[in-house]
Amino acid sequence: MGALPNISLSRRLRRTPFSDGVEAAGVSAYTVYNHMLLPTVFRSLEEDYHHLKSAVQVWDVSCERQVELRGPDAGRLMQMLTPRDLRGMMPGQCYYVPIVDETGGMLNDPVAVKLAEDRWWISIADSDLLLWVKGIVYGFRLDVLVDEPDVSPLAVQGPLAEDLMAAVFGDGVRAVRFFRFGHFQFMGRELVVARSGYSRQGGYEIYVEGWDVGMPLWNALFEAGAGMDVRAGCPNGIERIESGLLSYGNDMTDDNTPHECGLGRFCNTQTAIGCIGRDALLRVSIEGPVQQIRPISISGPPVPPCTSAWPMRAGNTVVGRVTSAAWSPDHETNVAIGMVRMTHWDPGSELTLHTPSGQREAVVEPAFWN
Repeated sequence: MGALPNISLSRRLRRTPFSDGVEAAGVSAYTVYNHMLLPTVFRSLEEDYHHLKSAVQVWDVSCERQVELRGPDAGRLMQMLTPRDLRGMMPGQCYYVPIVDETGGMLNDPVAVKLAEDRWWISIADSDLLLWVKGIVYGFRLDVLVDEPDVSPLAVQGPLAEDLMAAVFGDGVRAVRFFRFGHFQFMGRELVVARSGYSRQGGYEIYVEGWDVGMPLWNALFEAGAGMDVRAGCPNGIERIESGLLSYGNDMTDDNTPHECGLGRFCNTQTAIGCIGRDALLRVSIEGPVQQIRPISISGPPVPPCTSAWPMRAGNTVVGRVTSAAWSPDHETNVAIGMVRMTHWDPGSELTLHTPSGQREAVVEPAFWN
C-alpha cells in the first residue's frame, strides 16, 4: 500500500497550546479528534509502548475538550446526561460517566469533573457532545450556561509519573488519590490536577487553563524529567487494547448501550432519577444485553490496522466483530477488542475472523491483558 495523503490544515483543524513542543519532539503521525490534532506515534508504536511501560511520558491530549456547566441547574443537567447516580459525588472528585441519549445509546464516555455544586467539566471523548447538551438546556429551559472553556489537558503517564509531577508541583501532588483532583500553582495560575489518564500505567491529567501557560508547563516538565528519560508520548494503541480501554467511535457508538459496552457497573438506572435514557436502560438492565464487548486474541503474525470492523463467524454465521486490534510485543500475540453475541461470548469460544490480510483464528479471552 502506498503512502497515505496528508491532511490539509486549516483553522477548523485546531492546533493546541503544546503543538510546538509536540513537533519539536518529533511526532510522526496525527489523527483528528474533536476537531483537533492528536499525536498517535513518535518513534514507533512499539518503541513508544515499551517506553510508556518503563518510564514517563508527557501527552498532549488537548483534544479532550471540556463541556463546562455553570449555574444553579448544573447538577441537575449532569444527572440528566448519565445513568450513573451522581448524588454522592463531591467537589474534588472525577467520575467516569456513560452519556446516553433517549434510547439508551452511548453518546460519549467522558470523565465528569465536579469543581463545585454549580460548576462541572465534562472531559469528552471524540464527539460533538456540546451540541447535545446545549439542546437539552434549551429544551428543558434549565438555568445553566454551557460552553467550551479554554482548557487543554496535558497528561503525564508512566511508572515515573508521580516523581515527575512532584518535581514540578511539589510533593503535595503525591497525595492526590485516584480519580480525585487538587489545585496546584504554576506561574501564578491555579491548575486542576487529577490522578487519571488514558493508560493503565499510572499518572495524572493537568487541566491547563489558558493558552499562554501551555509551552512553559511543557518545558518545565521536560526540564524536571531530564534524569527520568521523559519523552513526548500519546495514547498508545497497543497498551490501550491490552488494558481494555474503550475508544468511542471505534469500539462503541450510539448504536450501543452501556451494558453492551461492559459499562453496566457505571449505570444506576434504579436510582439515577432524571437521566434522559433511564426508561430505555431499565429494560436493558432487566433483560440483559444480547451482545457485549470482549477481549479477543488473534492467531498468526501481526494484523494490519483495524480501520473497519472485522466480522467474526461461527461456521457461516456472523456472531460479532473486532473493532480494535494490535500486535502485543509483551504477550506475543494479537490482542483485540470485539463485540460478540451472547451465544459465543464465553471465554474459550473459538471463532473465525476475517481481516484484510486473510482469515485468522480468534479466541474469546477471560480478561484483558493489563
